[in-house]
Amino acid sequence: MRTNCRYYESRTYPTGDTVRKCDLDLAPEAPWRCPDNCPKFEGRQAGVAWSPGSLIAGPAPAEPASVGDGEGVARLLDEAEDIVNAAGGRILAEVEAEQRPPAKRGLLSRLFRRRS
Repeated sequence: MRTNCRYYESRTYPTGDTVRKCDLDLAPEAPWRCPDNCPKFEGRQAGVAWSPGSLIAGPAPAEPASVGDGEGVARLLDEAEDIVNAAGGRILAEVEAEQRPPAKRGLLSRLFRRRS
């Protein structure tokens, strides 16, 4: 990955796991490489009050053999994203249904309710 790109982000979690990604989601083969001639590449510029942290992320994991074999990785990630997005709507609807207060019962329903 081009670590000098404005849109490159690296984050290390307390477990030691490190995420390396493109904030614009334009590097389907992250964390190993960015697309050749990326149209959105911009050099990183430091702000006035910005100072880099002292922690340095470890090296990226070894590159798998499937990286760089054309559009296969990007296509696979797009399919996975579609599956997650489709499930997300159903899950949200289920959670909202569980959180909805029960329907109010009318006077007749309360008077003639079944006794257990």
